[in-house]
Amino acid sequence: MSCVNYGESMKILKKELRFNEGEISLTSESLDDLWHLKYILEPGDIVYSFTKRRIEGATDKLRPEKADKKTVRLGITVEKVEFHKFSNRLRIHGTIVDGIDTGAYHTLNIEEGTDLSIIKNWKNDQLERIKEAQIASLRPKVIIATIEEGEASIGVVRQFGVEESSSLRQSLGKGEGNRRNEFFGELASQLKWASEKVDAVILAGPGFTKEDFLEFIRTREPDLSKKIVLEDTASIGVSGFQEVLRRGAVDRIMQESRIGREAQLIEELIKEISINGKAAYGMEDVRNAESLGAIETLLIADELLRTEREGGSIDEFLKDVEHAQGKIVVFSTEFEPGKRLESLGGIAALLRFRVAP
Repeated sequence: MSCVNYGESMKILKKELRFNEGEISLTSESLDDLWHLKYILEPGDIVYSFTKRRIEGATDKLRPEKADKKTVRLGITVEKVEFHKFSNRLRIHGTIVDGIDTGAYHTLNIEEGTDLSIIKNWKNDQLERIKEAQIASLRPKVIIATIEEGEASIGVVRQFGVEESSSLRQSLGKGEGNRRNEFFGELASQLKWASEKVDAVILAGPGFTKEDFLEFIRTREPDLSKKIVLEDTASIGVSGFQEVLRRGAVDRIMQESRIGREAQLIEELIKEISINGKAAYGMEDVRNAESLGAIETLLIADELLRTEREGGSIDEFLKDVEHAQGKIVVFSTEFEPGKRLESLGGIAALLRFRVAP
């Protein structure tokens, strides 16, 4: 079972910008913050943070492999960024431009609680991401538990999707009430531990097992039962998590949560596409819609935004959408709606009026 840690909101320590160019210093407080940083950082940015690096000559020159690593503050030019959600770490690879060993290659390991400074030409959506990271931390915290006879899963609703934190399976035979109670008891213990820092628990699954489990919880853990909301789903596990999101259960609790909004937008998009309505998808059709001032909401996958930005052609297009009063929503490809958007070319738009292809 992985640790369920929401953390506090991203802390801004310093902000010195002139025409969106300059330095923002911040503290990453959660796994969600690390995920946001993955899509904020680009090749060519300069990042400062404290890190450990081997200091040459610090020990016996005959045994350089034994040299101690010292904590130093380095600035590196970003070349590559990797988000490791299972180890709660963001790895920033690049070349040292300030500090010791200038010109050498180094990797900064950014974890929860790490301070860092980012110097770059900030895009509007990147500044919005920082605001969103701060606002999202104030929303209700939610976990989803899916259950059927002898099998259950617990998932943490994060800004990038639902992260499975634990699962439980037990073989049950007919009439084995004691074994069923043991199963319920173990799941109750895991759920109580996982729910300590959340505001709501969505309990979902097919059939009546979830109702029986809720009655068990009301008897054993009455305080926990007050956090539970029931939801019907046809499946459990990852598929069950996604079904809960599609049905709007999380959105009803979290209101304007990122994932709830993305799930609703992609459903609306698919509906419009199915009736040849007010929608466009694929880069060519979306750019055509933008040229006509037709875009009401632009949907773009984070991975496409990142690769297009490296090519240097997307930012002017985004500015044109904004100038025409269009909204821009960047979809997480960690989450099912983002994957569905990727299958449509990574970019789509809900339109003010229908545009002929």
